[in-house]
Amino acid sequence: MATEVLPDDRALRVGRRERVLAHMEAHDLDVLVLGRMANVRYVTGSPGLWTAGTHPFAPGAVVVRATGAVHALMTWDEGVPDDIPREHLYGLTWNPINWVTTLQGIEGTATARRVGTDTISPTFAQLLPYAFPVAELVDGEPAMRAARRVKTAEEMVALREAIGVAETSLAKAVAELRPGVTEQHLSGVLLEAAAAGGVSTPATQEVAWVTSREHPWRKVNGDRRVGPGDLVAFTSGVVAGGYIGEVARTWPVEGGDPGPLYERWDQLWARLLDACRPGAPAGDLLTAYDSAGEPLPPMPVARGLGLGFDPPVVASGLPATAAEERLEPGMALAVTGYVWQEGVGAVLGRQAVLITEDGAELLTSSPIWTP
Repeated sequence: MATEVLPDDRALRVGRRERVLAHMEAHDLDVLVLGRMANVRYVTGSPGLWTAGTHPFAPGAVVVRATGAVHALMTWDEGVPDDIPREHLYGLTWNPINWVTTLQGIEGTATARRVGTDTISPTFAQLLPYAFPVAELVDGEPAMRAARRVKTAEEMVALREAIGVAETSLAKAVAELRPGVTEQHLSGVLLEAAAAGGVSTPATQEVAWVTSREHPWRKVNGDRRVGPGDLVAFTSGVVAGGYIGEVARTWPVEGGDPGPLYERWDQLWARLLDACRPGAPAGDLLTAYDSAGEPLPPMPVARGLGLGFDPPVVASGLPATAAEERLEPGMALAVTGYVWQEGVGAVLGRQAVLITEDGAELLTSSPIWTP
C-alpha cells in the first residue's frame, strides 16, 4: 500500500493522452476544458482527493491539441507527474475574472476555433467566451467518452489489479458466512479486507445482504442475522488507483434447495456472455434476459468499467440508447445476471468482462456456487 501521493505510471498516462488527442482531432477540438474529476485524472495522471458528492464546475485541466500540453488546477505539486511542468499549474481562485486571465495565458487558447467542455455552469458559460474570444464552445464530453470507452493495455493491467482486490475481499467475506452472522459483520469483513489490500475507497455502498423471499428486488429491512436457507448477496467493489473493480456473488446458507434458481442463473449468464461480441448492439444484453425468460432487473444489466464509470450504461430504462450502442474490442464491462423466485430469494452474479476481437474474456475468477 503506497504511503505517498504518486502519479499514475508513465505508460498509463501516455496511452490515455494519446487517445484524448486522437479524439480531439476526430471531433475537431482545438482545446478541451475538463471539470469532471475522472476526466481530469485521465489526462493528467495525478490523483485527486476523493470526496463523495457533486462538485461545481471549474477548469480542472486544459488540453491543447496543437502542442499536446496539459495544464492543471493544482495548489501543490505533490502527485503531479514530471511531464506537466510547474508553469503549467494554476491555483484555485474565487474571482471569476482570474479564471479568464489564467485561461487566456495558456498557449494556443487565443487562436482556438473550437473549444469543448465536459460540463459547464451558468457562470462559466458566460466567462469562457472571454477566455476563448474566437472559439465556438461545444460539448467536449463525447470526445472524452470515445477516448475512455476503449481501454489501453496499461489500463487493463490497472483494472485487473482492482478486480483482484475486489475478489480477495469477497472471498474473505464469504468465508465468514454461517447461520447467525449479521449482514453488518459480513460487510465489515469485506471492507476490512479491501483496506488491507490497499484500498480504502469502496465503489459501492451495498456490500452484503439477505435477499428477500417475498419481493423480486427489495432487501430485507434492518441488519438481519443470516438464517438457514437464506441466499446472501455479496457485492465487492473497490476504487484502486482510480479504477473500479467489481464482482458480485450469491451464496446460500445451509438448508433449502436453491439449485433450480442457480440453474436459471447459469442459463441467463450463458446468453449474457454470448451477447458480449464485438460489433454487437449493447441492446442484445437486454434481449438476453427476454430470451432466457427472465424479467429485467432494476439495476443496469451492464456498464463500463474504467477510471470511474465509463460508457455504456445498459439498463431497462434506456432501451433506445442500448440499441444504438455498439460493443467494441477493448471495452471492459460489469455485466449483471439476476434471477429471483418467490419463497427462495434472489441470485445476483456480476462479472467483469473484456470485449476482444474473438468475443468475451472473463476478468473475474471468483467461484460461483453450484448445487
